Amino acid sequence: MIDIWLGNITTLAVDAIVNAANPSLLGGGGVDGAIHRAAGPGLLAECRKLGGCPTGEARITTGHDLPARHVIHTVGPVWHGGARDEDALLAAAYRNSLALAHEYRLQTIAFPAISTGIYGFPPERAARIAIRTIRAHAGTLAVTLVAFDATSAATLEKALI
Repeated sequence: MIDIWLGNITTLAVDAIVNAANPSLLGGGGVDGAIHRAAGPGLLAECRKLGGCPTGEARITTGHDLPARHVIHTVGPVWHGGARDEDALLAAAYRNSLALAHEYRLQTIAFPAISTGIYGFPPERAARIAIRTIRAHAGTLAVTLVAFDATSAATLEKALI
């Protein structure tokens, strides 16, 4: 089951929210910064112990001060025009996040639009990849795709059809 929700991912009481992280896992701008601010300093301390995360992979931490029990940190690709395996790396970020959710026996997970902010991935293309990958790998997980604004929500709705 895939739902689309318009709002702030840091407010969701799910088993895990996914952080569109940078490779250091030490916070940044956009969704990453918002999650770190909302989770409190314990998240940064836990992330420091992980030693980073390569593009396409995922790591899991506790949710600290968030309503979500866990944060799954994944690093999406920076868009370079599509010639550097960006599609495959983005699919891997979703797939590896879902694999961690299954490994930890989670039932609910919420994703932001990975790589579509400062990393520049075309939103329509990213939405199609996200939905195709989630459909193939979510199994019984209840997945929420979180849109930050109405335009993003419309893009996700269109890709979901």
